Amino acid sequence: MSDETTTQNEEDMFFELPPVVISIVAPCYNEEGNIPHLYERIRTVLEDIGVEWELVLVNDGSQDKTLYEMMSLRDEDYRVKIVNFARNFGHQTAVTAGMDYTSGQVVVLIDADLQDPPELIKDMYQKWREGYHVVYAVRAERKGETAFKKFTAKLFYRLIYRITDINIPLDTGDFRLMDRRVVNAVSHMREHNRFIRGLTSWVGFRQTGVEYVRDERLYGETKYPLRKMVKFALDAITGFSFFPLQVAIYISFVLGVLAVLALPLVVFMRLATSEAFLEGQATTLSVVLFLSAFQFFFFFIMGQYIARIYDEVRGRPLYVVADTYGLQDHETHRDTGQIAMVVPDPTPTQPMRQDSASD
Repeated sequence: MSDETTTQNEEDMFFELPPVVISIVAPCYNEEGNIPHLYERIRTVLEDIGVEWELVLVNDGSQDKTLYEMMSLRDEDYRVKIVNFARNFGHQTAVTAGMDYTSGQVVVLIDADLQDPPELIKDMYQKWREGYHVVYAVRAERKGETAFKKFTAKLFYRLIYRITDINIPLDTGDFRLMDRRVVNAVSHMREHNRFIRGLTSWVGFRQTGVEYVRDERLYGETKYPLRKMVKFALDAITGFSFFPLQVAIYISFVLGVLAVLALPLVVFMRLATSEAFLEGQATTLSVVLFLSAFQFFFFFIMGQYIARIYDEVRGRPLYVVADTYGLQDHETHRDTGQIAMVVPDPTPTQPMRQDSASD
């Protein structure tokens, strides 16, 4: 049989597959130990639901055997699809890429570390059947996290809730189910500094939450150290609020009032006392340094907004795809403008699989 005939048969088999109902998107960065467990738990849950499904795994520039584990699953189950980035583009961008390549009526976002239990998908799917378009998971308890992480997370969610113009539910992550209409709406917003849970709240539709207990990470280390947490918080705040810019006028007003009140007080104290009041350069330097600190802080805030404007006007794609497996770009990659750059290998080959002895 010729290669052309074989290719045609494979395409015919692809198009004869029943339509996908549930698409699972899992971004992965150095998750070699979690991927087999993630697949088994997702497969068990979705086969129990009894609908056609697909698992879209996005390899976000992993440096371990993550792609190898993905390919092993792909060899065993045609429902496993792979998007392989050319480098690491970040968690939120990987989530976006997975959404771009899905074809299901609903899309579930879940991390590969299994802190979010796949078993909750049943409850999410039931809520969707009841008429909800977004079903987000609410963290009632967070196991295995430090007191500092819990405190900063709680502070972040409440801060973003207070200062943004949209209602972002408290104590929620990216673990959620979205109707196809919501996915299409979010996919058309191509901003580079992405905050997916904010975007899904911004688009509206009927939304509800289901509570769960967040488990400890099964394997590996967290991919969100303090530096990335700070950047993530800045992306969320600058993407959905002008409050940091507005704070400047409030503080300048307070300082102006204090200056107006201080001038007659200083004059009175100089006239009423025989000793020099606030004499010397130390006081002047302290006041100047205090005001300079505020000025530089607000220069930093303005710089964050300007940097994000610069990101957008450059017009670069959100991500670069090196390879896809089990996906046909012209069928599943939705036309949302300049969303990504796909660089196909002129001589496609299977990724090199290394055993542990070669590491």
